[in-house]
Amino acid sequence: MTNTETPSFYEQIGGRATFTKLVDVFYEGVARDDVLEPMYPEADLEPAKERLLLFLEQYWGGPTTYSQERGHPRLRMRHAGFHINPDARDRWLAHMRTAVDALELSPLHEATLWDYLQRAALAMVNTFEPTP
Repeated sequence: MTNTETPSFYEQIGGRATFTKLVDVFYEGVARDDVLEPMYPEADLEPAKERLLLFLEQYWGGPTTYSQERGHPRLRMRHAGFHINPDARDRWLAHMRTAVDALELSPLHEATLWDYLQRAALAMVNTFEPTP
């Protein structure tokens, strides 16, 4: 980075260590959630954690490993097979809220990250049918 470049959001909030903490805390909640946990096809949540970490890193200006390994994110398509109703969205957001709070970011960084996560969660809703 030259002196004239503004650091990416990824760099501003601490890079990989910060996003790793976010994902780790988030999945601690998911692992105990009777609605969300069954949505993860692997018995071990580690592959899902890695995918989310790589996606978030890339989205916020870090390494582009996600696209190199998986191609375009296509979030709606990748989540289409899952029953994501408002309850699932709200649970996802509750666990993510806990994770964001654990980062102790500046108010501006926290608001920026939280705004994106809320919009992303809303966009993933694909049904209004109750959780089966």
